[in-house]
Amino acid sequence: MLNPFSSLVRRHRRFLLYPLISVFMAVSLVVATPRVSQAIPLFELLLRGIQIIQLSNISDNQEVQLGRQINQQLVRQEVRLYRNQQVNRYVNQIGQRLVQYSERTEIPYTFQVVDDPSVNAFATMGGFVYLNTGLLTEADNEAEVASVVAHEIAHIVARHSIKQIREAAIANGLTAVAGLDRNVAIQLGVELALRRPNSRKDEFEADKLGLENLTRAGYAPYGMVSFMEKLLNAGASVPEFLSTHPATPQRIKALEQAIDPQTALVGDGLDEIAYRNQIRPLVRR
Repeated sequence: MLNPFSSLVRRHRRFLLYPLISVFMAVSLVVATPRVSQAIPLFELLLRGIQIIQLSNISDNQEVQLGRQINQQLVRQEVRLYRNQQVNRYVNQIGQRLVQYSERTEIPYTFQVVDDPSVNAFATMGGFVYLNTGLLTEADNEAEVASVVAHEIAHIVARHSIKQIREAAIANGLTAVAGLDRNVAIQLGVELALRRPNSRKDEFEADKLGLENLTRAGYAPYGMVSFMEKLLNAGASVPEFLSTHPATPQRIKALEQAIDPQTALVGDGLDEIAYRNQIRPLVRR
C-alpha cells in the first residue's frame, strides 16, 4: 500500500505531465514547419505558438483585431492620412451609408483619406478602407466615389485579404500546421494592401458585389462605369487605381451588361456642384 507522501507525488506528477505534453506538441508543430534555416530560441517558439492564428477559420473578432493591427502599421509607417475633418466626415458618411446595404454589416468599418495625389484606393481585412486625395479630386461626383468605396467594401465582404495572406504565406513556406504567426500575418497584410494587385477573379467579384451594394444604397449605378471609363481614357499612362486592378476594359463591359440602361442614371450622387462643395478643402489646396 502506498504511503500518503508517495500518493501525493504521483498525483502531482500526472498534474505536471499533461501541460508539458501540450507544450511539447505546440513546439513540435512550429519546429516541424519548413522555414529558412535559423536558430530560434525555445522561448521565442513558445511565444510564437501563443500568437499563432488559423486563417482558414478566422472569426470576425479575430479579423477585426488583425485588421486594426495592420492599419496601425500602415498609418505609422506607410501612408500619411489627410486630416481635414470636413472631407473625412464626408467620406465616412458615404462609406457608412454603403455599409448598411452591404452583405456584411456585423463588423465595424473605418474609412480613411490618404494624403496622396495618385488616384488609388485599397482595403484590408476587418473593415478598413482607404481613399487617396488624388482619387477624390479626380472624381466628378459622389456616385463615382461611392462606386469605389462599394468596390473596396466588397473585397472585405468576400474576405479577399485573408485569402491573399494565406496564399502568400503558403507560397513562402511561412505557415505551420497550427496556422500562421500573427506578426507575420500583419507584415503580409501591410505588404499586400499596398503593393499586390487582386486577382482577375477577385476584381470581377468585387465589381459585382459593389454594384449591387451601390444600387441598394440608392446611388446611380452608372457612377461605377463612368469613373472607370474616365480614368481609362484620361491619357497614355493608366492611373494607379486601374493599373493595380487588372482587366479593366472587360470589367467595364461586364458592368455595362449588368446595369439596366433605363435605371443607369437613376439615383443619388450625380450633382457635381454639391460634390465639389463637399471636397472644397481639397480643391483649394
